[in-house]
Amino acid sequence: MTDAPEAAIAAAEPVDPTTTAAWEALEEHDLEIAGSLREWFAEDPQRAERFTHDAADLHVDLSKNLVTAETIELLLQLADQTGVLERRDAMYSGGHINTTEDRAVLHTALRRPAGASPALTVDGQDVDADVQEVLGRVADFARRVRSGEWTGVTGKRIETVVNIGIGGSDLGPVMVYEALKPFAQEGLEARFISNIDPTDAYETTKDLDPETTLVIVASKTFTTLETITNAKLVRAWLLDGLAEKAGLAPEKQAEAIAKHFIAVSTALDKVAEFGIDTDNAFGFWSWVGGRYSVDSAIGTSLAIVLGPEAFEELLAGFHAMDEHFRTAAPEVNVPLLMGLINVWNVNFLEAETHAVLPYSQYLHRFPAYLQQLTMESNGKSVRWDGSPVTTETGEIFWGEPGTNGQHAFYQLIHQGTRIIPADFIAFADPAHPLKDGEQDVHELFLANFFAQTKALAFGKTADEVRAEGTEGSLVAAREFSGDRPTTSIMAPALTPGVLGQLIALYEHITFVQGAVWGINSFDQWGVELGKQLAKGLAPAVAGDEDAIAAEDSSTAALIRYYREHRSV
Repeated sequence: MTDAPEAAIAAAEPVDPTTTAAWEALEEHDLEIAGSLREWFAEDPQRAERFTHDAADLHVDLSKNLVTAETIELLLQLADQTGVLERRDAMYSGGHINTTEDRAVLHTALRRPAGASPALTVDGQDVDADVQEVLGRVADFARRVRSGEWTGVTGKRIETVVNIGIGGSDLGPVMVYEALKPFAQEGLEARFISNIDPTDAYETTKDLDPETTLVIVASKTFTTLETITNAKLVRAWLLDGLAEKAGLAPEKQAEAIAKHFIAVSTALDKVAEFGIDTDNAFGFWSWVGGRYSVDSAIGTSLAIVLGPEAFEELLAGFHAMDEHFRTAAPEVNVPLLMGLINVWNVNFLEAETHAVLPYSQYLHRFPAYLQQLTMESNGKSVRWDGSPVTTETGEIFWGEPGTNGQHAFYQLIHQGTRIIPADFIAFADPAHPLKDGEQDVHELFLANFFAQTKALAFGKTADEVRAEGTEGSLVAAREFSGDRPTTSIMAPALTPGVLGQLIALYEHITFVQGAVWGINSFDQWGVELGKQLAKGLAPAVAGDEDAIAAEDSSTAALIRYYREHRSV
């Protein structure tokens, strides 16, 4: 049960970070800090060793960030003076740190191993028992599909799982599936529909066989407009296809839906109304935010296609990073340090964006996943007590896999006028160790990984450019200032466990930043207004002249343009 001190911490007013002694010291330090990364590395041969830490299987080199030992010490003081670690402990124990919704924040409970001690009971709920019950049902169902015991209505085994969801019900499963494709069972694939643009549903299903397709509808309330609309489109596609291809009789439609659709939802009445057997509905809880839910029943598609064992390994990876964040000393606590360095970059170095650059094609959806995790969490202008923020908050996260990005936007990172901190991610062992003659292609790939962080850190001086024979105006064009901050994250291989550690790492980095800024990283009211307005605009878009006339002149004109040019 949540104890009184933790409840008090959850409800406490946020500390204004700009009023702390540490913030004042950081402002002075920012003005006084001298030197460059070239100089700091030359002066301190142990810099890389002192700024490199291991967290579970992740090897994290922070030495190419624009920080000194004093910077780190002052940032740790800031964390102490803003109560970051106390709020961390309140989160783990079930304190209602999601203040605007009066909820606990317990995504870490989703990956606690069975039998974890002490047991976690929050608000009278046996959290451990509830989580293990749902995960057990998901694993059992996944095994039935994978073995062929569960079949479609015509008796054919399932070959494709289509997950319909949006936001956290889509971005997490898509990213993990793409990252762990080598672990997928042969003859079984996953596809994903999220966008309400009918193109998404059409392109995803057009070449599928309805007899071998299983559909997962992922919506906690079973009312999400995009998800339920797409579910209805796919239901019509499936029933029409079964009638045409397999001669499905109308009286068998209810059975077909029950055999080809399952739900991740707690709204069992709406699930049943749709036609899904409620025995095949897997729930989750109000204390699981959508962007933190891939390790809940939202990951059912992953448990089916990758296997329950791989999914359990993913959860174990999450838990390993959770334990590191919970127990590691502050000076070696990687999520804490990375979160604090991000605060330094945003609030003192005035960085506005943050690049995530995985040197693994399998992680090509990881930056998009982090966009929701970080920007939905920390894109706030009020603190958790409703008062205005006193600092810049949030970062614009973006990125692409290397080496693709090198031939696109790295120019701006290297020689542009903006400071863009970047996280580089790579793995020692590739999923596919291929050679071009005698050349190990993965080694060539990682040579680029190592070269980029070196170039960004140390740059190239005018004298070095001239020494290569360049003269005149070309010297400045070929000069690199260096001092572009990067973090390098490496691991032995991209396994389910390592991926879980990576995701949890960024979850906790995001938490640290939000805690320093005094904002609630676990609500998302900014998502709601546009959704509400879209529902209200539907009559106008459908041609109701009174509704159109009630809109502002720009919106009305745009709707009329649409109405005039819609041909079908």
